[in-house]
Amino acid sequence: MISNRMEFDNTHSADPASPASVSEDNFYSGATARIPRFMIGLGLILAAIGWWRFGVSPALGFLAGSVIAFLNFHWLKSGVTGLADRVTNAGKAQSGKGTVARFLLRYVLMGAAAYGILTSFPASLGGLFVGLFLPIGAIACEATYEAYVALVRKN
Repeated sequence: MISNRMEFDNTHSADPASPASVSEDNFYSGATARIPRFMIGLGLILAAIGWWRFGVSPALGFLAGSVIAFLNFHWLKSGVTGLADRVTNAGKAQSGKGTVARFLLRYVLMGAAAYGILTSFPASLGGLFVGLFLPIGAIACEATYEAYVALVRKN
């Protein structure tokens, strides 16, 4: 009888719905909420360092690029989430025209904003391009955080 109980406990701990698995799922699904926070924090810190090191114009260009990158990330995340919800809830594929139009509109708006920034403040070109890469830094911060949490949980 004791051996049966031990077998049940071993089987139960491998269950994907166990509390340990659920908390891991919640942790990893929270990455989409943490990455924008990393983007905001990283953007502000790097803009301050850029202002101190390179001056006002490149720092403002970096902030503008960071804002464009943040909006792009947010719009892309909401578009993909909305499309996935429509497909899974409705049981049929979403119209291709509407999806393509939204994605193209996003790039047109970002291009117009970048053009406006470049024509107004040409000295901020380098900062603008560096700011567009802000999501990469935020994702690297998220990966580092997840690795740290995995190591702490393991010990």
